[in-house]
Amino acid sequence: MTLSRALAVYDGSGIDGGLYTRVVGWADAAPHWLDQVIKVWSALGLGLFAVLMLLAWWRARGAGSTAMARVLASPLVVVVAYAVNSGFKSVVEEVRPCAQLGVRGTLETCPGAGDWSFPSNHTVIAFAAATALWFADRRLGAVAAVAAVLMGASRVWVGVHYPHDVLVGALVGVLVAVPLALAAGRAAPLVDRARDGALRPLLGAGAVASAAGGRPSLEAQRR
Repeated sequence: MTLSRALAVYDGSGIDGGLYTRVVGWADAAPHWLDQVIKVWSALGLGLFAVLMLLAWWRARGAGSTAMARVLASPLVVVVAYAVNSGFKSVVEEVRPCAQLGVRGTLETCPGAGDWSFPSNHTVIAFAAATALWFADRRLGAVAAVAAVLMGASRVWVGVHYPHDVLVGALVGVLVAVPLALAAGRAAPLVDRARDGALRPLLGAGAVASAAGGRPSLEAQRR
């Protein structure tokens, strides 16, 4: 069987459809308030990562230029991860579990035909953002990591993804984000120069300047 034909008949329910059904059953039996909290989080929670990126930028104004470079690159990291994942989705074309298994009454309305399931976009975005933040600011990265796990779990709870959609989505997000976040640190000299110009009010003075009241040297910032 050719790869294209194999993907055309791909049925994700054979991997963990039973676990998906069990989780959806838990959601059906859970208190209404809990379901509503998870539903809102699943739909709007990605906004938290944008807020964390803004907070990381604010904190990086008093940090070294490498940290600032990685903070500024974090939205681009997320965009690239999303683009890579969209390519996977268009190749695999996995039908949503709620449609494949005929599950009705899921917390989130089952997406229509052509809105593929594998991997989970929400999870990819969340884990890419968390990874990018981790390399820029450990504390905010840790918060984002917990939020990413909760986001991935919520996508199964609301009934629109198999567990393997989420697990692979997390892997895609991390694998795309790690090299990009590391590479972004090489733009530190550009941040140094920008901090000497009109963008200084936005980029801050840097770690050494904040402590000593002067402009940080390139050598000091790289320590």
